[in-house]
Amino acid sequence: MNRATIRLVNAGWDRELTAAIRSDSSEVRIVCPFIKERAVERLLSHLRGDIRVITRFNLDDFADGASDVKALRMLFEAGASIRGIQNLHAKLYLFGTTRAIITSANLTVAALTQNQEFGVIADDAAVIAACRDYFDGLWKSGSSDLSLDMLDDWEETVTDHREAGGNPNRARRLGDFGKDAGLAATLPVSLPAVVADADQAFVKFLGDSKNRVPVSFATIEEIKLGGCHWAVAYPPKRRPKSVKDGAVMFIARLTDEPDIRIFGRAIGIKYHPGRDDASPEDIALRPWIIKWPRYIRVHHAEFVAGTMANGISLNELMDALGSDSFASTQHNAAHGIGNTDPRRAYRRHAAVKLSSQGTSWLSERLQAAFDEHGIVPQDTLNQLDWPTL
Repeated sequence: MNRATIRLVNAGWDRELTAAIRSDSSEVRIVCPFIKERAVERLLSHLRGDIRVITRFNLDDFADGASDVKALRMLFEAGASIRGIQNLHAKLYLFGTTRAIITSANLTVAALTQNQEFGVIADDAAVIAACRDYFDGLWKSGSSDLSLDMLDDWEETVTDHREAGGNPNRARRLGDFGKDAGLAATLPVSLPAVVADADQAFVKFLGDSKNRVPVSFATIEEIKLGGCHWAVAYPPKRRPKSVKDGAVMFIARLTDEPDIRIFGRAIGIKYHPGRDDASPEDIALRPWIIKWPRYIRVHHAEFVAGTMANGISLNELMDALGSDSFASTQHNAAHGIGNTDPRRAYRRHAAVKLSSQGTSWLSERLQAAFDEHGIVPQDTLNQLDWPTL
């Protein structure tokens, strides 16, 4: 007879969840504030059986990218019952009567595979029973089960907010539909615009070889000229169909060195014909848009304060990573075909897709630039033009 065990774990939560599902997935109980689509995909690829989930129904969390409405929809379509609790912070995963996981890890790819999350894994019957009692008590306190109509309404509300650039001039409180179970209010979720669970990242270029700016050029002036706090522009014959919802858009400007300086980042929204084509009003405000009339709308944009000199050099990225800088050159190098020179890969393109290594390299350095130089204040961005849909 196996002895009951309690283990402390600080990494490898993806493997631990998979092992727990394989041990017993007849009844899965999850308490988790923030749930992302890609993590749910991985979970459901192994999971069969009765599923109950307790999470947060605060639409601000979905608008900010802390959680995904699509993740809840996937769980709902897999037959899960889902309830919401306001101010939820606990994370608990129960697998039948076999295993309990108490952890700091949310149900996101970043938490499960990258972050240093700490917790306890137990197959001790007394621990599992106590966790089950906690779950059942919270479940009874929760709101009514999530419905398809609720999902549809929430998705529309969050989409509208994002299509307007996550406009902070609009009412910020989008609504919390969880049940007040007496949990103490927590601080608002504060996340950088880049979402670690994104499976795409691009460097989007502003300007061209005949229209460069000095590195002393103020980033706020470029934001005003480009409108990149709510959209980045593409030429008419190059509709940006490869950009998916949730892609990280690193925003860059051609500068005089010559170089390209990445000075901001935002979350992209998939191109929609008509909605994302420049209007006459857009062209009147920014006449240059007549040559760049296709948009990738963005939301939750952040920009380094000061000048372009405070941004990150694309030359340095390419020097450091070589063919591993971009998705195309990395693929070609791995297969021994095509161009592997990153400096040739982005020429005459409005944007270039980063490799996972390029994304990590750039994310770390841009965050360091934000920490050192600060970001353009939100109050300043609030005074700029925002789209009306």
